[in-house]
Amino acid sequence: MATNVTMPQLGESVTEGTIGKWLKQKGDSIAKYEPLVEIITDKVNSEIPSPADGTILDIRVPEGETVKVGALLALIGAPGEQVAAVPPAAPSSHAAPHAPEASPPPLPLSLQPSPLRGERAGRLSPVVARLASEHGVDISQIQGTGEGGRVTKQDIEKYIAQRQAMPAPVAPAPQPGEPLSVTSSAFTRQPANAPTGLADEEVVPLTPMRKAIAEHMVRSVHTSAHVTTVFEVDMSKVAAHRAAHKDEFARQGADLTYTAYFVEVVARVLREQPVVNSSFGDKSIVLKKAINIGVAVAIEEGLIVPVLKHADELNLLGIAKAVNDLARRAREKRLMPDDVQGGTFTITNPGVGGSLFGTPIINQPQAAIMGVGAIVKRPVVVDDAIAIRPMVYLSLTFDHRILDGAGGDRFLSAVKRSLEHYA
Repeated sequence: MATNVTMPQLGESVTEGTIGKWLKQKGDSIAKYEPLVEIITDKVNSEIPSPADGTILDIRVPEGETVKVGALLALIGAPGEQVAAVPPAAPSSHAAPHAPEASPPPLPLSLQPSPLRGERAGRLSPVVARLASEHGVDISQIQGTGEGGRVTKQDIEKYIAQRQAMPAPVAPAPQPGEPLSVTSSAFTRQPANAPTGLADEEVVPLTPMRKAIAEHMVRSVHTSAHVTTVFEVDMSKVAAHRAAHKDEFARQGADLTYTAYFVEVVARVLREQPVVNSSFGDKSIVLKKAINIGVAVAIEEGLIVPVLKHADELNLLGIAKAVNDLARRAREKRLMPDDVQGGTFTITNPGVGGSLFGTPIINQPQAAIMGVGAIVKRPVVVDDAIAIRPMVYLSLTFDHRILDGAGGDRFLSAVKRSLEHYA
C-alpha cells in the first residue's frame, strides 16, 4: 500500500509551506530518511526526509506551489503500484473570476504599477514573490490558476515569457533641434537585474535566503539607531581552560569551541543587565525574561541564526552540545522554523574568516548584537612588561534608542571582565 507524503508541521506558527525543489522525481527509488523535498517557509529552508522505502509513484504538488500543512505532496510505494488519479480541484468561494477570452496585452514595464502591492501580495508564496520582484511583474496583471485564484510559479513564468515575446516599444526619433527627453528610450531606466548583454557581466538571480537577508538587513538599518563599541579582551584564561577540558568534553560528545564560552558569559551578563535583553516598543522598552541567544552560522546559501533557548539555564557542556547541534543542523538544512525564532540577543563571529573585528547589523527586534573577531596572539603590556597573549576584539552594536554609550560599554566591559577572569 502506498505511503502518503504530506506537508509537515514545521513550527507552531507555520501553517503552510512552498515546494522549493523536489530532490527526487517520479519513478526514482528512495530510501527511508533520504532527503526527498526542500520546503521553503518565511523562516528557513528545510529538507524533508522520505517517510518510507520505495519508489516515487506520483508527485502531487509542483515546485513553486504553496500548500497548507497536511496537504498531500507525493506517494511512495512499490514499483508499478497503481495510485488513484488526482481529483479535480473543487471551486473555491474565493476564486478569482475567469479571464476574458481576449484579455488586453500587459502594460509596458515602465508604465506598470509597483509590483507586489495590494491584497494579492499577501497570498504569494516566497518563490512567486521572488520571481515577481526580480522581473518587475505586477501581480494584478496575472490571472492566477492556483487554489482560490492564487498566482503560481507557472503563472509568473508564462507571463514573463509572453512579455518577452512582445516587440519592444520604439520611441519616436527626436526632431532636429529638439532636446532629448528623459523619457526617451535612450534614458529609460532598466531593472537593476535586467540582462545587459555585455560579455563581462552575469546576472545572478537572488535566492530566497539572500533576498530575505537583504530585506531584513535594510529594514534593521532603517529601524534602529545603530552604534558600535569595541573592546580588546585577553583570552588567556579561556584558552587555558579549553586546552585542559577539550578532550574531556569530546568524550561526552561535545566539541568545545570558543563560541560556547562567549554564549555562557553573555547569558550570565544579560541576566545581570536585562535592558540589553530587550526590544523597543511603541511607547516602552520590553524586557525579555527568557535569555535566548542566536548564534550566526554561515552556510553555502548565506547566513542563518539558530537560537539557543534559555541559554542561562545551561552549563558549559550543555551550551557546547547545543551549539554543535544547531550548527550541524543548519549546515544540513535540518533546522525547523522554531529553531530560528524567539532570539533576544545575537552573537556573530566574523573572526572565522580572519576578520579582526566587525560592526554587525542588529537582528531585529533585538537591542544588540555582539561580534567576535579572530583570536590572535599579539604582544601586549602586562604589569609593565611585554607579553604574548591570545587577544580578541569584541564589538557590540546596540540600539541607541534603548542603550546609551555608557550602557553599551557597561555590558561589554562586564563580558570582558568575565572572560579575562574565567574560572
